[in-house]
Amino acid sequence: MIKLILPDGSSVDIEREAPIESILKDYRINPVEVIVAKNGTIVSEYEAAQSGDEIKVIRIIHGG
Repeated sequence: MIKLILPDGSSVDIEREAPIESILKDYRINPVEVIVAKNGTIVSEYEAAQSGDEIKVIRIIHGG
């Protein structure tokens, strides 16, 4: 099982292994607007998530 921590701090358990990009798409999260950490390490959305992984999605805050 994969633990997905969403930008609002809530978490979801995901039963299937998948590329992080696919998981973000399932939750309607634009990969351009977030940073993803897999088990505490920043990774690309093209990285695969596997059982036992913790995926944390961090929203990028920007402004002028």
